[in-house]
Parts: sequence; C-alpha cells; structure tokens
Amino acid sequence: MKNGRRRAEIVRVTVHRPAIRPAQAAARIPRQSAAPRAESATAEPIPDADTEADHTDHTDHTDGADTEADRPDGADDEQPSTLSTLVRRALHHIPILEWFPRYQTRSLWSDALAGLVVAALAIPQSMGYAAVAGVGVEVGLYTLPPALLAYAIFGSSKLLIVGPVSTVSLLSGSLVGQLSGGDPARAALLTSGLAVTAGIVLVIAGLFRVGWVAEFLSEPIVAGFITGLSVLVVLGQAPVLLGVRSGHGGVVEQFLGIAQAVGHEHPTTVLVSGLALLTLFGGNRILPRAPWSLIVLIAGIVGSRMLNLHALGVATIGHVPSGLQAPTMPLVRATDLPTLVTGAAAVAMVGLAEGLAAARLYAREHSDRINTDQELIASGIADLAAGAFGGMGAAGSLSKTAASERTGGRSQVVGIVAAVSVVLVVLLASAPMSALPSAVLAAIVVHAVWSLLRPSVFREYWSISSGDGIAAAVAMLGVLALGPLQGLLIAVAQSVLGLVYRSTQVHIDEMGKLPEEKAAWGSLSRHPERKTVPGMMVLRLDSPLFWANAATVTDRLLAMIATRPDVRIVLLDLEATNQLDATTERRLESFLASLREDGKDLYLVRLFHQVRVVMKRSGFFDTLGAGRTWHSIAAAVLAAKAVVAVEEAFEAASKEWAPEDLDGIADPPGLAPADRDVTTDDEPSLAGNPADDGEGPSRKGSPKNKHDGKHDGKHDGKHDDKAAKGKAGKDKQRGKKHHGS
Repeated sequence: MKNGRRRAEIVRVTVHRPAIRPAQAAARIPRQSAAPRAESATAEPIPDADTEADHTDHTDHTDGADTEADRPDGADDEQPSTLSTLVRRALHHIPILEWFPRYQTRSLWSDALAGLVVAALAIPQSMGYAAVAGVGVEVGLYTLPPALLAYAIFGSSKLLIVGPVSTVSLLSGSLVGQLSGGDPARAALLTSGLAVTAGIVLVIAGLFRVGWVAEFLSEPIVAGFITGLSVLVVLGQAPVLLGVRSGHGGVVEQFLGIAQAVGHEHPTTVLVSGLALLTLFGGNRILPRAPWSLIVLIAGIVGSRMLNLHALGVATIGHVPSGLQAPTMPLVRATDLPTLVTGAAAVAMVGLAEGLAAARLYAREHSDRINTDQELIASGIADLAAGAFGGMGAAGSLSKTAASERTGGRSQVVGIVAAVSVVLVVLLASAPMSALPSAVLAAIVVHAVWSLLRPSVFREYWSISSGDGIAAAVAMLGVLALGPLQGLLIAVAQSVLGLVYRSTQVHIDEMGKLPEEKAAWGSLSRHPERKTVPGMMVLRLDSPLFWANAATVTDRLLAMIATRPDVRIVLLDLEATNQLDATTERRLESFLASLREDGKDLYLVRLFHQVRVVMKRSGFFDTLGAGRTWHSIAAAVLAAKAVVAVEEAFEAASKEWAPEDLDGIADPPGLAPADRDVTTDDEPSLAGNPADDGEGPSRKGSPKNKHDGKHDGKHDGKHDDKAAKGKAGKDKQRGKKHHGS
C-alpha cells in the first residue's frame, strides 16, 4: 500500500507545465516591471570555481526585440541611410576621424616635444636596423615617415610609435639574403616587396577579424625567440665593431670567425667602437632620458670628417641618397613569391606580437583601449605605405613608445611631428651622413638590442613552470641553430603541441553537496566532508570536451564509474564545454550506450546553447530521452531522485520497468518552472548566448560576485545565494500544500 501510494504520488507530479515563449512572456509583463527583473538576473551570483549553486535564471528575455508599444512614434520609418552607415564604418576603421576633432591644443607643446625626441631616437635606430636587414641606411629612413603617418591615421593606440624594429629587420635580412644573391639593388627591392606582402597579410587578417592569431604565441616562446634574434644581431655586428671581415654561415661558424679574428682587428676601428659603446651604455646610466643614440651619431659624423677617419682605414656607410622616393609598387620575380609570402606571414606575426605587447603595456598604464583587429589593419597599412615608398617592414616599437611617454606624449600627434622631422632630415642632411663610421652604426644597433638579452627571464619562467622554461629555451635554440624563419616555425609548432597537450589534460571532479547549504555543490577531492547522493555520481569536467580529448575523457569517465557498482544515474556537468563538434557528439553517444548496457542512465547539466543546438540537430537528445538535461546540479539531483523512486517502486512491486517508464519526469516536487527540462523549451535563435538567453550557464561576473569564477577554496561552505534559498523555501511550502491536497 505504501509503495502504491508512493508510485501514485510520483505519477501525479509528472504533469508538464505549458511552455511559455519568451516573447509571449515579455508581452504579458508591463515595461516598468521588466527592467527590475532583468537587472536582478544580471546581478545574480555566479558559482565559484570549486562550488556550483542552483542559480536558475527566471528572467523572460525578448532577445532585444521591442514590442510595438515600446517603439517611439515613427520608428518604423527611421532607417539608417547608406551615407550614415558608411560614416560609422569609416569612424570605426579610421580612428583619427574620431580623436583629432576633439584634440586639445594645450597638449600640442608636449606632443611636439615628444615627436622631436622620437625622431632623434628613431633616425639612428632605423639606419642601424637597415644595416641589420642587409640594405642601405636610406631604406630605414624611407620607412619612418609613411609608417608613422599611416599608424597615426589608422592605429587604435594613442601612444604607440611604429618604425623599424630589431625582430622584423633581422627576419627580413635573413629572408632577403637568401634571395638577393648579394645584389644591393635587388635586396632593396625584395625588402620593400616583403613589407608590402606583410601589409597585405595583416590587412586581410584584420578585416576578417582574426586578431586572436597574434595571441597564439605564448610569452615564454616569444621571449626565447627574441633572445635568439638578439644574439644573432650582436654576432652579426661584432666583426664591424672589430674592423674585420664579416663571417658567414650559422652561429657556430660566425662565432669561430670572430674568435679567429682576435689579434687581427683594426686598432682605430676598435677605438671608435669602444668610445661609441662607452658613451651609449655609460650615458644611459648618467642621464637615461638623453638621446644618446643621436648624440653618438652626430659625434661620429663630425669626428669622422674632422679626423678624416676614412683615410685611416675606418669603414664608413658611404653615399646616402637625398630626398624621398616616389611611391611605387615593388615588382618581384614570380619564383620569389612562395618564399616571400611565407616570410611575410612570419614578419607580420612577429611584428604584430611585438607591437601589441608595447601597445598593451602603455594602454594599461593610461587607461587606453586597444582594438586588436584594428591594430592588424593599422600595422598592415603602415607596412604597405613603408614598402610603397621604398622602405622596410615596420612594427610597434617599445623603445620609441617609451621615449614618447617619458617626454609627455599623449596622442598620435607625436608620430605626425616625428614623421615631419624625419622628412626634413632626409631632405637636408643626407649628404653629411656619408661620413658616419660603420662601427658607430654597429654600436648603436648593439645598444638597441642589448636590453632584449635577459637571461633572468629564463630563470623566472622556469621557476613558475618548467614547461614554460623549456618552451623559451627551445624557441631560442631553434633560432640559433636553424635561423629566424625555421626558429619561428618551431615556436609555432611548439605552441600547437602545447595547446593539444593541455587540452588532453582534463581533470574530472566528483562533486558533493556542501553541508548546511541548500543548493551548493563542490569537488570532493579536497573536501571529503561533502555529501554524495546514494545511487548517483555527479561528475564535472574542468576543461572543454572536444574532438582531441573526447575519447580519452569518456574512457576515464567510464573507468571512474566502474569503481562504483551502486551507481544508477550519472550526472555530468558540461559547463566547461561551450561548443560541440561531430566527433565529440559521437563519443558521447558511445558513452551513453556503454552506461545503459551496464544498467545506468545519464543526466547532463548546465549545457550551453551552442551545445544544445548540436545535440538537437544530431539526434542525441532523442537518444538521451526527455527529463535528462538540467540547468543546475541541484535540479538534476532532485529529478534523478524521483527517477530512483520510480525504479524502487517497480522493484518493490516485483515488476519490470523500461527506460520509457521514466520519460516525462521533469517536474519533481520542489522545482520551479524555470528548472524544467531544457529540451522541452522552445528553440531560441542559433546566435543566442548563455549569458543573455536565460537558458544556459553564465561565466560573466556581477556586482554581487567579485570572485568571477576564481575560487581559492577559503570560502567553501559559506556560499550564500539568497535568491536560491528564498526559492527553495517557497518551493518547500508549495510542496507541503501539494502533499496535503
């Protein structure tokens, strides 16, 4: 009799409530009351990393569509014109149209002064980096004006200064050196062609919004790559500092060549190099803000002319053409295109990574905002402009940006003033530069890249994570052993392998209910006092489930479940999985089939909208059955308890039961309407988001939850969800009334 009454009670609560479409619900609610409800949903606390609370969203959403009563008069007639749409798009992609009309003239003096300082630093640096790239110093000077002006127009950073940088110059030089065959004119043409190709790659990437590619290389890998490049730069300039013939070949050959040259160096050249290096490194310690590179450059030119150093055997840079080149499109051989395109992609990636690092550093300090996709477009146009005017590849420069910021620069007016200054120098002062000793230029280059040689960074990465330390070392050794381009490919391959490896290291937590909490669940691994439910096993993945790890993870899940023969129902929390692919869906089908062959059932918890869409399209929901997908662990446990009760009722009556007898048990006592089985909800738009469609878990923070998912374990058992407690209390009273009826 007891079993019969219990079974009747279970059957009585399986009646489904009618589904209400979001739009219908919004139409029933006055606008004055809809706003507070939406606000409360936004402020709802989010579970921390170690616990999960029952936090069902009760808000009705309209997906941004206003009802007719909400629209102002004539709203249907107001359509944005084509002209206004084009203007908005232009403002989005041409930031100068937005900030320049609001520019405050009181900042002009400090920006102009910063522009002169940047020019004083950039002129000698660009000449030195041109030498690193294997082209004449004029190519570096041709790069600055168009690149600076292009970035001032299209860049999203207020402070970033662009120009030739060591990494791009060295990559360019290594690629061009393989193709030019020692011909200076052909080397200059290929260098400009490489810049144009890199610009095209960046602009296309920016228009297609793939700025995330710039984030693909981790900081340790970039640090190792730049360190390797810096070592190559210093080794390449050492023969010039000593006044001996430059060595060829790899790092070992160059190092052996320098060792053999000791004792045969040119004394006057060594003296000039020593004085230049002493002034650069010593001067920076005494007056760090002084433009020591420009001081050494001018002193080298004046001293060379006064002492006639060329007659004493000191090599000089030779003739520097005056004036600027007319814009042309560099034409390269068709046979060079494959190498040029591959090299351009490498130049684009390395230059963008360096530029973004500098832009973000100063954006944080000055509350600036950086648009990564716009940075791709701006950097690409800067490269295109530089290449069209006979220059080389450019990128955001940390040293130039730092000089601008220290002098008081606060806008891209700094870059415009610097560009004008460089043009005047190229027009008026090209002839005297021919007397500059090559050793002085080499000293300027070594000083510029010396700060990038930081062995302490490797120790720091190793102390944080041995994997990061190994990654940095492999990237550096790859550059030194195989060259810049092959070293970059090794760095990229290392990133891919690291990503795949980490994706397979999915941790599976068994969850338990927190003591003295209504609806909070957390991992049992460090908290054995948390309670499990007899006959059930609640499991949570801490990483996304996708094609590369699906088979391994499902096998591990089955192995964990096999250790608990008493388990009838497995509850799997998939909140960490925000997308689903066909391979993973097939693995989940196999997982479900294995469970049911063993007499167990599967419930899925906290599914994102995109995951539900794939499961519905593939037919997985049909295989799973109704009543087995839930918004929260607490709701799923209550539903599972009702199912277990049905099984026990059949067993007590000595009757066999089938899985279809359990379908439809979606509203056990104590659950609010919003906790209904999500597979019975009307299908929302495929572009929906769990944070705004009211159906899936949300990882966004709120004013009431400053942890934003970062739980340190100190507050276990103290998670206070007032909304959940209030709802649970009302449901308890509702349940009493229901049982008494």
